[in-house]
Amino acid sequence: MAMLFEPFDLGPLRLPNRIVVAPMCQYSATDGQMGDWHFAHLSRLALSGAAYVTIEATAVLPEGRISDRDVGLWDDATQAAAADVLRRVKALAGVPMLVQLSHAGRKASVDVPWAGGAQIAPDQPRGWQTVAPSAIAFHDGDAAPVELTQEGMDRIRDAFLASTRRALAIGLDGIEIHAAHGYLLHQFLSPLSNRRSDSFGGSRENRFRFPLQVIEAVRAELPADKPLVLRVSATDWVDGGVLIEDTVAFAAAAAERGCTAIHVSTGGLHPAQRIPVGPGYQVAFARAVKQAVSVPVIAVGLITEPAQAETILAAGDADLIALARGILYNPHWPWHAAAALGGRVRAPDQYLRSQPRLYPDLFRVDHG
Repeated sequence: MAMLFEPFDLGPLRLPNRIVVAPMCQYSATDGQMGDWHFAHLSRLALSGAAYVTIEATAVLPEGRISDRDVGLWDDATQAAAADVLRRVKALAGVPMLVQLSHAGRKASVDVPWAGGAQIAPDQPRGWQTVAPSAIAFHDGDAAPVELTQEGMDRIRDAFLASTRRALAIGLDGIEIHAAHGYLLHQFLSPLSNRRSDSFGGSRENRFRFPLQVIEAVRAELPADKPLVLRVSATDWVDGGVLIEDTVAFAAAAAERGCTAIHVSTGGLHPAQRIPVGPGYQVAFARAVKQAVSVPVIAVGLITEPAQAETILAAGDADLIALARGILYNPHWPWHAAAALGGRVRAPDQYLRSQPRLYPDLFRVDHG
């Protein structure tokens, strides 16, 4: 059997295959609350045949949203809305669901991408004051964030903890912590955005300190049977920023603190980044992390073809393959990968009428 369709243990969570759905922001919430769009979106992904689905970046505080249309999990109203959507999705498909908890830091208070994504100033409707490790704006001309005090950092750490409790209360199967793509925890990690002179800035050890405190708090709250995934940006793609050597060291420290897996992406920290985008352009970074840690590694980024995904696994570059835009474009990507590679995939009975004529001998289907 192709490795892509072999079962895999993500810590205590038994996965039927190696395909996972990465978190993808939908910018479609109201006051942080999920609604009908999220039900339709997550249902489509849950029926895809992937081994698990990660809910989009979910803010632990209102000011931690990227935009005012982001999903949150910070109070009873956001929890109730997420619980309703999750209940209905799970009634359709029993696939495990994780949630990515996040704080946007200096990249918060922006418009939705299809309206340009520019920062909305704190004194404008739909805008608010951002916070960050240091008072350095993301774009020249943006309103600068306020440098976080110890009290502010404690509040954010405690918010990650509270959101973890809410996630467990509504039956989510695990947590992914967002320390990538230029958001708050990544901002602490990078010398380009962290110019602090206290114990949270300067040396690599100091820059790791706050993100590791968040990881420790969340891991202490999660039961042993719930995975904790960490998403990282392996490089900033800018001189003076995070390098793969930094990420390897951070991933190792996170694994020591109980992270179940490391999800390796890149970039997002600085507008001067120059990313050589191409098929599998981030796989080499996943390989470097995998060589340094004992926990599973997830590769992501323009992995679009089944044979490409299989090659990555067979080479030992990663343990799991994450899909994002590709599975938005083709929500049945795992079906087609199973057809191409002779694997097994889960599908609902209502859809199986498509299989005998289109792929009579190419793949087997588990009844959903």
